Amino acid sequence: MTRIALIHALAHSVEPINAAFAHDWPAAVRMNLLDDSLSADLVRGGQGLDAAMHERFQRLAQYAVDTGAQAILFTCSAFGPCIEAVARRHAALPVLKPNEAMVEEAAAGEGRLGLISSFAPTLVSMPQEFPAWVELDTALAEGALEALNRGDGPAHDALVVAQALALKARGCRRIALAQFSMARARAACEAATGLPVLTTVDSAVRALRARLA
Repeated sequence: MTRIALIHALAHSVEPINAAFAHDWPAAVRMNLLDDSLSADLVRGGQGLDAAMHERFQRLAQYAVDTGAQAILFTCSAFGPCIEAVARRHAALPVLKPNEAMVEEAAAGEGRLGLISSFAPTLVSMPQEFPAWVELDTALAEGALEALNRGDGPAHDALVVAQALALKARGCRRIALAQFSMARARAACEAATGLPVLTTVDSAVRALRARLA
């Protein structure tokens, strides 16, 4: 059986990606590794993705490999360079950034893409991953992650939808939700805007299944 390691920096990412696997690839065996101090330390430390942060990612990845994982999916989008370094070290197996598959799908589409994040550092790192021909507009759903942290899912979704509507008003014809934790707001964004909405969770499962088929 195929064993996939899911490495999380936010507790809110665990449920959405596991739900996507259960729906689209239930035969895959999943292991979940959570270090919810990664995101907090990135924000609090002010050191960016320094050598210490890189080493933490290498240790998490090596643990996953040692348990027999045949692929690794990281689920927090603010750590791109750390994940790329892991992919170079473990080139024999698929190592995906959380947004990698969605970026590929977005690049194949047409029209201005509105990218919404609930975690500010993501809007620094993630836009650089899109090809130059993708016309991109970004928005921060400020307060949405904090709403999830206090257990208020409806408030989270409303804040994300508000940014989706703002992006539509600015001319976006597609929406992409940057965080795994934001996938819960996809249906609400689609209903409010009438636009297609990409999520990192669904794209990631599709890509992993294709690579390991």
